Amino acid sequence: MNSYKRVLLKLSGEALKGDSSSILSSACVEEVISSIKGLVDKGVEVCIVVGAGNIWRGKLAETIHIEPARADYMGMLGTVINALALQQALVHVGIDAVAFSALEMNDVVEFYSQEKALKALEEGKVVIFGGGTGKPFFTTDTCAALRAIETNCEAVLMAKNGVDGVYSKDPNKYEDAKFFKTLTYKELLDLNLGVMDTTAVSLLLDKDIVLRVFSMQDSTAFAKIIAGEDLGTTIKKGE
Repeated sequence: MNSYKRVLLKLSGEALKGDSSSILSSACVEEVISSIKGLVDKGVEVCIVVGAGNIWRGKLAETIHIEPARADYMGMLGTVINALALQQALVHVGIDAVAFSALEMNDVVEFYSQEKALKALEEGKVVIFGGGTGKPFFTTDTCAALRAIETNCEAVLMAKNGVDGVYSKDPNKYEDAKFFKTLTYKELLDLNLGVMDTTAVSLLLDKDIVLRVFSMQDSTAFAKIIAGEDLGTTIKKGE
């Protein structure tokens, strides 16, 4: 039996790029699609929120004098590009998928609504959310938490680059970094561990949604977690 029936995958834009000089790597995209297909084949209902770090980095905005709100909209547009890329790649391997955007651009991608997303999930489609929340100053972490709540997901699966879970500090820099196997959302906030931004964690604070944080280097990690393996760090609401 699967550990979760409906999950939201939080993917970074970098997961689609790897070491490629282009914004997308065919090998990386194929690996991600294979992981998603593995979940679908097990009967798991899948939602996806994807970032845009392979296309646009907010830190660049200040150096080229782009106003912060505009910079955020540029990032949101980047997530739409990645959402469309994932949608087309999933369709190519025979998986019915639909991409939504919180930014209205009807000739390009379907405009998001909770009702349409839930209907697509009930029809067995993989649902991909682009365009962030549609408003500047909110991260894709916040978008992931919000969409997970709106679509009644049981878990958010967050694949991280360079770490296999949550640590007290960067384990790649500090040998004494402490690994956390389990945490509550309140502990995550109190310890300021930076796994998700505080708005996203606050949204999940009293929700029955589990956050699983693990390494994206293992392409089989999604399937292992669904099968019940205790990978990475598990975060949930307190008692």
